Amino acid sequence: MTILVVDDTPHMRIQLKAILEAGGFAGILFAQSTEEAFHYLGLSGAGNIYTGIELILMDIIMPGTNGIEACRRIKAHPDSRDIPIIMVTGDSSSESLKAAFEAGANDYIKKPMQSVELIARVNLHLNLRQETAIRRAREHELLGMTKQLEETTIKLQAANESLQHAIDIDGLTGIASRRYFDEFIKREWNGAVRLSRTISASMVDIDFFKNYNDTYGHQRGDTCLKLIATALKDAIKRPLDIVARYGGEEFIALLPDTDKDGAFEVARAMQENVAGLRIPHESSQVNKYVTISIGVAAMTPDRNKEFDALIGFADKALYSAKSKGRNRVEISPDS
Repeated sequence: MTILVVDDTPHMRIQLKAILEAGGFAGILFAQSTEEAFHYLGLSGAGNIYTGIELILMDIIMPGTNGIEACRRIKAHPDSRDIPIIMVTGDSSSESLKAAFEAGANDYIKKPMQSVELIARVNLHLNLRQETAIRRAREHELLGMTKQLEETTIKLQAANESLQHAIDIDGLTGIASRRYFDEFIKREWNGAVRLSRTISASMVDIDFFKNYNDTYGHQRGDTCLKLIATALKDAIKRPLDIVARYGGEEFIALLPDTDKDGAFEVARAMQENVAGLRIPHESSQVNKYVTISIGVAAMTPDRNKEFDALIGFADKALYSAKSKGRNRVEISPDS
C-alpha cells in the first residue's frame, strides 16, 4: 500500500512524512508537482509506474496545474478515479472547499495540520477504500454467479426441451410417442365433453409383421415401421389430427371433431398410402406386399364415459378386421 503526497513545499513533505510514519504508514511516495503525480499515476502517457497507490494527499496551491485541476483530472480517469483524495489546504474558504469537492475530492484537512486528525482521516478513507474494494469484488463475484446461473438455466431449459422432445416423439419412427398420445387424448376428450363434439380413433396393425421380421430380420423390420409411420402420418391433413406409435407394430390415429364416416375415409387413405409403398412381404398370408388392418371407432363423449371406451371400441373393430381376413377397415358397431 502506498500513500502519494503531492506538495511542492519541502518542509510540508517532511512534516507529512513524519506524521504518517508515526501513524504506522511506511509506503509513502512524494511528488513535488502535479505533473510528477500524473507520471506516478500513469496519466502522463509514460505508463503507470506505481500501481499500489491507495490514497492521495494533495496540496491545493501548486505550481503549474493546481491541486483542484489535478484532482479533476485524476478523478476523470478510469484507472485512478477510485483513489480517495484528501486536499491539504490553508485556504478554508467556502469557495475553495466547494471547488475542491466539485472536482471530486473526498475530504480536506486544513494547515497547520493536527497529526491526530490527519491519521484519523487517512485511516478513514483507507478503510472506506478497502470496504469498497471488497464490496465491488463481491458484486463482481455475484455477477459472475448470476451469469453462470443464467447459463446453467439456459442449458437446463435446452436439456428439458430435448428430454421433452424425446418423450413426445417415438425414437424409431419419428411420430408421436405412446406417452404423448395418452396426454393428448385426455385433453381432446375433455374438450369434446365440454363442446359435445364427436371424436374418433383408428387402431392400426401391420398384417403378419412377426412373419416379416422372421423373414427379413429386425433391421428391415425397423425400416418397414418407419416407412409405414410416415405413410400413416401423410394420410392426415388437419393440424389437430395425430398418429402415434401405440406399441410394437401397432399405431393409433386420433381425429378430434370427426365422425365415423370421416374417420373411415382417413383410414382408407392410410391403407392406400401403405399399399403405395409396395414393401415386399413374401410371408404374408393376404398379399405379396405389406398391408395393414384398421379398426375405427367414433364417440360423442359425456362426463360418464372415459376415453378408454373409445380405444376399446377401436381395438375391437381392429380385431374384427383381422378375423375377417385382414387388409381391411372395420368400423365398430358399438361406437
